[in-house]
Amino acid sequence: MKLRKLHIGLLLIVALTLGLVGGYVGVKLAQTKTPQMKQSASLVEETNGSDATNVEKIDQAFQLIKENYLEDVEDKQLIEGAIQGMLATLEDPYSAYMDAETMKQFNEQIESSFEGIGAEINKIDDVLTIVAPIKDSPAEKSGLRPNDQVLEVDGKSIEGLSQNEAVAKIRGKKGSKVKLKIRRPGVKDPFNVTIVRDTIPLETVYSKTETINGKKTGILEVTNFSEHTAKEFNEQLQTMENDGIEGLVIDVRGNPGGLLNVVEDMLKQFVPKDMPYLQVEDQDGKKTPYYSDLKKKKEYPISVIIDEGSASASEILAVALKEMDYDIVGQSSFGKGTIQQAVPLGDDSTIKLTLFKWLSPKGNWIHEKGVKPTVEVKQPEYYYTSPVQIEEPLTEDQTDDKIKNIQIMLEGLDYKTGRTDGYFNSQTKEAVKQFQTDNGLTATGKIDKKTAKSIETKIIDRVRNGKDDQQLEKALKELYR
Repeated sequence: MKLRKLHIGLLLIVALTLGLVGGYVGVKLAQTKTPQMKQSASLVEETNGSDATNVEKIDQAFQLIKENYLEDVEDKQLIEGAIQGMLATLEDPYSAYMDAETMKQFNEQIESSFEGIGAEINKIDDVLTIVAPIKDSPAEKSGLRPNDQVLEVDGKSIEGLSQNEAVAKIRGKKGSKVKLKIRRPGVKDPFNVTIVRDTIPLETVYSKTETINGKKTGILEVTNFSEHTAKEFNEQLQTMENDGIEGLVIDVRGNPGGLLNVVEDMLKQFVPKDMPYLQVEDQDGKKTPYYSDLKKKKEYPISVIIDEGSASASEILAVALKEMDYDIVGQSSFGKGTIQQAVPLGDDSTIKLTLFKWLSPKGNWIHEKGVKPTVEVKQPEYYYTSPVQIEEPLTEDQTDDKIKNIQIMLEGLDYKTGRTDGYFNSQTKEAVKQFQTDNGLTATGKIDKKTAKSIETKIIDRVRNGKDDQQLEKALKELYR
């Protein structure tokens, strides 16, 4: 087909969202100043000589299959397979084909709330990987975390499936259940998580004010960069400034990214016109800088919090503020430095294709490296524990990685086990008994399925409620040091 310059750019800077269709955050029907893709004639129109032979080869393969394959094959099946095959050879996890049905669900998600588990995913080294769960989603409530790898869906392996095929198996109606087998880096054994699908909230900006060292301090948490995020962010920031804040923390942890034009609108509030807030590089290496009209930077200090679940648009924001000499607190981010554009194919299907690199204000490319914090801070150890799958109760004098995991959780819940090396000592037994007593369980001192599940639930609640949030505490301290 003949590609034409798009009148409306669909700029994507994220992977796919489980909720699920490909890329809920990251797709926007929006005018943008970002360079458009090149115009191109059709393959047939541009080919001659050896190129023409290649086109004939494709046609020959098509006809060979159509006329001789043992079973009937529809034209559409072959054509879509050819498109998927071409994209697969790029070895780019962000370039993908979305058929008409996927695009229909995709567009529904952009326009309203949607149903599913609520997690941003991408294929990394050919393994379906959680980039970040969406705030207040079933995925977050079940304890899924950045870098969790999905191995099975409802007891069936997803190895060999395309990203869209795997997403389709996880997607589902509100109230239905899906069981995922998860492999978590640093954890010996995979574990199962059963998630009840729900309506995924689309609220993206949360704000509060705290007094730190006698100074009124604003905290703005941004969970993704969707259609209304910039408007919500700017309104809440303006309210805080009118209220006299003396410092600001912007929290983009677990934020998988979103719309390019949205993060641009937000950066225009912070990056003055004497430096670009972003640069875009095309396939020829031409770099185009973009500037705001802002006369000067904010008069108050700013810190940004990131983690391994902060991707794409989050990284655009973080690295721009880092290069303005603001503190970036937390852990290195995900590392996605490319921009995709969705190209309609004329039958409601779409190719999402990587067209550009985005660069920091100083021209740095963070792809596959991430943004490194200026102040590195990890969360307490219990933040990184995982669910424990128990067949037989764990008891005193046993040694096991599962016991180590439980000991770390109990310590995080303020039950003293005396050690966290996986040996079930007498103090661990007493800690288990006390936990069981406090939570209406039979106080046996043994860790059975019910006890393990209860401990896990309490830990997830503690993490979600922000208890012992050392990264936020450090970000607030850094503002006024």
